[in-house]
Amino acid sequence: MSDFDFIDHYDVPVEVADEERLDENTAPSAINCAFLGFGGGGGKLAKAFLDLGFNKTLLINTTAKDQPEGIDPKHLVLIPDADGVAKNISYGKSVFQSNSAVVEDALRTRLGKVDWIFVLAGGGGGTGSACPVLHGVLERYLKSVQGEGKVFYIVTWPSAQESLNSTISKNALSLVNDVSKHPHIVLDNERQISFLRGRVGIADLLPSANRAFAKLFHQILKLSDEQSPIQTFDGKDLERCLSTPKRTFVGSTLIKDPNIPNLGATIFQNCIKRSPCAPPQGKPKTGTMLLVITPEMANDPNISKHLDAAVSYVGGRTETLFSGVYVKEDIPGLIAILQMSGAI
Repeated sequence: MSDFDFIDHYDVPVEVADEERLDENTAPSAINCAFLGFGGGGGKLAKAFLDLGFNKTLLINTTAKDQPEGIDPKHLVLIPDADGVAKNISYGKSVFQSNSAVVEDALRTRLGKVDWIFVLAGGGGGTGSACPVLHGVLERYLKSVQGEGKVFYIVTWPSAQESLNSTISKNALSLVNDVSKHPHIVLDNERQISFLRGRVGIADLLPSANRAFAKLFHQILKLSDEQSPIQTFDGKDLERCLSTPKRTFVGSTLIKDPNIPNLGATIFQNCIKRSPCAPPQGKPKTGTMLLVITPEMANDPNISKHLDAAVSYVGGRTETLFSGVYVKEDIPGLIAILQMSGAI
């Protein structure tokens, strides 16, 4: 008998019960991704992605009292014996460090194989602002499932009113500093709310902002999964941009009449003015310009000339530009989406 035959006895494959594993994403995307919403703010943003069909979404919190309504329990991860951290970021980090195995076990049993993890967190609270302490756990998980992507952070900066609370401001600054060395997006709540004031009630300000950003980001993921007869922005292009260190800017605009000579400048300036992110500082390392046009625009030689010039204009403002041009029926005009990565 072999001295090591005990290995056969113990080496039984561990199978995840079907009821624990989350469904595959139904939202189109060129990358296999998961969304993790930490804390109350991050959980509410995660719900917006879950509602779009990103089924590999988990809401991770230290209290059950701050969860969005209508979430299936299989998407919830409650850190035990915490009952919130009262905006104490040091305590939040301690709780996560003590319960890192709870988070890692939830990833293994519910997510399965993913390549990218998008971490969503609200800057200001003690739970969301503490989540970067788990970065090593998330990277280890991706490595264990042979994920080929990275951990990407999407965090929020408090509104002007929220920032009057010095604890919230300090927590938000700590969060942004902690994610600054990783690829990340910072959503400015004041900018987001300013677009919606007077259009929706106070109860729906942040939910509307969350839905708008989720739809914008989803379009980037979705278009990267589509073929274009003109110019395709594919999954490798997307991964190159998402892998760029430091801050990523995203914005979009609608141009009803693109038959104008300064189309590139108009797109660039509109995307910056109407973005939920603060404008980038310095020249971004990588950029993405996605244009969605009608069949009539695609066949108009003058508009085609302006589109080429627009791509050149934006390309001159990034070190490397990736672009895609997609033709779709029933859109109200030219839709442009701009992403710039590697900015401060």
